[in-house]
Amino acid sequence: MKTKQAKSTNLSWFWGLLRLAMGWTFLWAFIDKLFGLGFATCREAATNLVSVMCEKAWLLGGSPTTGFLKFAAQGPFVDFFNSLAGNPIIDWLFMLGLLFAGATLFLGVLVKLGSYAGALMFLLMYLALIGPENNPFLDDHIIYAIVLLGLAASGAGAYFGFGKKWQTLKLVRANKILE
Repeated sequence: MKTKQAKSTNLSWFWGLLRLAMGWTFLWAFIDKLFGLGFATCREAATNLVSVMCEKAWLLGGSPTTGFLKFAAQGPFVDFFNSLAGNPIIDWLFMLGLLFAGATLFLGVLVKLGSYAGALMFLLMYLALIGPENNPFLDDHIIYAIVLLGLAASGAGAYFGFGKKWQTLKLVRANKILE
């Protein structure tokens, strides 16, 4: 029978690995949209051909939000989300959100803030897609948001990252939101 401490350590490692996976998910989305590496960006839908650093890459003037907001949005808020497509301020907020959530989760510092930012992004994407295809109200965006809230509550930054050292800083101990 496992001791309570062993179960706690195993659970902490689980949350640490989950934090790394979610962090990489955000970082990869940022990198792909920045450079157009041909995964979600710069892949021709009809032919499946990849054109690295195509005109859709953010570095070459593409909008990282236009495709989703203009063509994927549906439901009661479709007009609102369509109106945001291609707006440079929205593009910057989106890309900074991806980078911030990804870096904080991946490094294990500011995990609470990064998790909250990521959960907000997923909830906004859910609102843009109301009427999920396979379930009347639940989709992967809601599940990811719940996972991120779990990361914020679990102290996941303390494993497989810099969070353990980060949490010893006087500023962080005085302001738990900075964990």
